[in-house]
Amino acid sequence: MPRNEQIYIINIIGTFIIIVLSVAVFVFFAVYQKKKFRHRLEKQQLQTNFQQTLLQTQLEIQEQTLQNLAQEIHDNIGQILSLAKFNLGTIHSENSDTLQKIEDSRNLVGRAIQDLRNLSKSLSSDYVSETGFLHSVGFILESIRKSGALSAQLQVTGDSYKLGPHKELLLLRIIQEAISNIITHARATMITIHICFEPHAFTLSVNDNGKGFNNSQALSAENTGSGIGIRNMQKRAGLIGAEFQINGSNGAGTTIKVIVPV
Repeated sequence: MPRNEQIYIINIIGTFIIIVLSVAVFVFFAVYQKKKFRHRLEKQQLQTNFQQTLLQTQLEIQEQTLQNLAQEIHDNIGQILSLAKFNLGTIHSENSDTLQKIEDSRNLVGRAIQDLRNLSKSLSSDYVSETGFLHSVGFILESIRKSGALSAQLQVTGDSYKLGPHKELLLLRIIQEAISNIITHARATMITIHICFEPHAFTLSVNDNGKGFNNSQALSAENTGSGIGIRNMQKRAGLIGAEFQINGSNGAGTTIKVIVPV
C-alpha cells in the first residue's frame, strides 16, 4: 500500500477516534449534568416537603389550641357568666336605683355571654365544617358590624362550590388574620370581602380603606405585628397551593388577594 494511502487511512481512523471520544465525553458530561440537575431537584423537593410538613404541624398545633380554647370558653367561662346572670336575677330590692344597676349588670353579662359564644364559634374548626365557608365569613363580618368598630360587607360572585374543609379552614384563618391586621394597624372604617367563584380559580379579596402602607416596608417588617401577620397568611396560602398577593399604597388602603386554582 502506498505511503500516501496509509497516511490517509491513519488520518481517517484518528479523526474517527477523536469524534468517538468527543461524543463519549459529551454524552458523559450530559448524563452527569442531568444527574446533577435531578439530584438538585430532589434535594429542593425534599426541602420543600420538609418545610410544608413542618408548617402543617405548626398549623395543626395552632388549630388544636384554638379548638381547646373554644371548648374552654364554652364549657367554663360561659357557664360561670350564666350563673352570675342567674344570681343577679334572684336579687330583690325596693331601691329603684339598685334594681336598675342590677338590670344593667344582667344585660352586660348577657352581652358578654353572647360575645363569648360568638368567639367560641369563630375559633372552632368544627363550626366551619358544619355551617359552610360563606356562612362562616358572614358570621365574622356580622360580629364586626355588631361591635361598632367599623363597617363590613361581603360580596360574592359566581356559583358557589366547595373547596374542601382543609382549604376552607385555612382561607377562613387568612381572613381572620387580615381583619386582625386591619383593626390593629390600618385605621380603617370599612372592610370589604369579595369572593369570586370561577370554573378555573377561586379568588378571595380583603380590602380596607385605611392608611395603606409601602409594599417593600410591609413585606420586610419581620418583627412587627403586621409583618408576622402577612407571613402567616403567605404560609397558609402556600399550603393550599394558592397565590398570595398584597397591594397597598400610603393613604389608599390595602388589598389582600388569594387565588386558589380549581
